[in-house]
Amino acid sequence: MERATQVVGQSGPFLDALERASRAAALDRPVLVIGERGTGKELVAERLHRLSGRWEEPLVVMNCAALPETLIEAELFGHEAGAFTGATKARVGRFEEADGGTLFLDELGTLSMGAQERLLRAVEYGEVTRIGSSRPIRVDVRIVAATNEHLPDRVERGTFRADLLDRLSFEVVTLPPLRARPGDIMVLADFFGRRMAAEIGRDEWPGFGPNAVDQLMEHRWPGNVRELRNAVERSVYRWERSGPIDLIEVDPFASPFRPRTASTVQPMAVAPVAGESHEPTAPDDSGDDFKTRVNRFERQLLTRAMAEARYNQRTCADALGLTYDQLRHALKRHGLLGQGG
Repeated sequence: MERATQVVGQSGPFLDALERASRAAALDRPVLVIGERGTGKELVAERLHRLSGRWEEPLVVMNCAALPETLIEAELFGHEAGAFTGATKARVGRFEEADGGTLFLDELGTLSMGAQERLLRAVEYGEVTRIGSSRPIRVDVRIVAATNEHLPDRVERGTFRADLLDRLSFEVVTLPPLRARPGDIMVLADFFGRRMAAEIGRDEWPGFGPNAVDQLMEHRWPGNVRELRNAVERSVYRWERSGPIDLIEVDPFASPFRPRTASTVQPMAVAPVAGESHEPTAPDDSGDDFKTRVNRFERQLLTRAMAEARYNQRTCADALGLTYDQLRHALKRHGLLGQGG
């Protein structure tokens, strides 16, 4: 597995995780990498391999969630010709491909109990048996596994083998989500932006304007570094004006013409009166003065508009006929800037 993406970051939690992985790399023991989607688990697996004594041997990757349960064992351990319908010739499995090197098992938690049992035997005894064969094959493989689940909870629920977890968790490297490393957001954004500008032939890197910086720092990035990379690269190639990039295209589906489904239509806080405007209406609280009631109505309108725009501020501003700065000023006045984050 060759990666073009570099490991970028300078925050304490991120560097601590990299240091733990680097120290574990030299030991010929299994390592479990834990982290949310998009945090860079494959990059850490590659680091573990490249810094180990096996760096000249194969690094074989298998995504356990990408295959149906009926094929996972055949992929891991191989099969003989005629072992099952469609097996017209013998095939080596991932363990044999990784012999002498490292086998990276991504999405480990999706393995069936049967596959977990066979994996345990392979890890314990260093032997695999192809499906349809009774002859075990010796393999020398280092296991690095990754998951976004808390496997001890799976053990408690009886859906993951405790003995397999014990064997694979000699060292556990837990990667922090991007929201826990805010100091890295602009470092990563600048790195991805410069790389994308060079890829599409831009003469120079214009950097980010203040609105773009605000967007980058305020978004929660549930998809972590992968989501940030996609958003920045998308924004760079879409930016056709001169000067710094001042809009981050976080949501690629944002459009005033997107299909409206039941999930995107928000219920009205107060039902409209027949024959009148379908805009949201504030309750008629006779005890409130005019300014208070107008503010309540404006806040209700902003809340609904942001929800319908899936919290994309640029889309919301367009729908309301406001500039981006006018919308942000209104959201700030009503304490709604962090809404939907």
